[in-house]
Amino acid sequence: MSKSLAGKTALVTGGSRGIGRSTAERLAAEGALVALTYNAGKDGAEETVATIEKDGGNAFALHADLVDAESIPHLFTRLDDEFTQRKGVRTLDLLVNNAGNSGWGGLADTTPDSWDTMFAVHARAPFFIVQSALSRLADGGRIINVSSGAASRPMQAVPVYSMAKAGINNLTHALAMELGPRGITVNAVAPGWVRTDMNAAVRENADMAAAIEADTALGRFGEVSDIASVVAFLASNEGRWVTAQVIEASGGYKL
Repeated sequence: MSKSLAGKTALVTGGSRGIGRSTAERLAAEGALVALTYNAGKDGAEETVATIEKDGGNAFALHADLVDAESIPHLFTRLDDEFTQRKGVRTLDLLVNNAGNSGWGGLADTTPDSWDTMFAVHARAPFFIVQSALSRLADGGRIINVSSGAASRPMQAVPVYSMAKAGINNLTHALAMELGPRGITVNAVAPGWVRTDMNAAVRENADMAAAIEADTALGRFGEVSDIASVVAFLASNEGRWVTAQVIEASGGYKL
């Protein structure tokens, strides 16, 4: 592998499983020192770090409950300490806002508390993570937000999730304008149906799985590595002229 991110530092939120784990592993394989956050998934986070280190990369995990916005400055204090110990500086080159929680909750069964929790993790946390990262982000750095195809094609079964992800797309555009003068690119990657534990029940339903595959131009569910590859491109120098974009990585779902 080219080690296109050698010498860079990265923060991947929600890096203990799924897309976040694959992204953390890919960025580390490209040479970045990767910090990944987890909430309930301590074991998964430790496994991710162990896998990265086994493959010759460098990573560490930090606990962060992103439902609580007041915890975010404390997360960055710990991140500063780790980067300073390992690199001698607290500079952050790559920020991947990936952390999420379950999106299943429709109009009839959503409560104010579940609505708040969904927005806290998917929309509010990325905003305040970027705010805390501003003084650490290197000029010419990268911010990559993990959105969803549901942001532009809302799903009846997950209206709150769809709304929150639409907010991430809007934030991506606003940040790209604000941070462009510093050479910082800001983009979102919008997956379609990807094999993760979040949608395991859907994939176990043969009829639903077949319908999704039939509606996808490439005829299959995505793999987490498919999304990580797009993130890695945007994080690299090859993605330097791409900003303010929401890049759908769905295999051509519902064209």
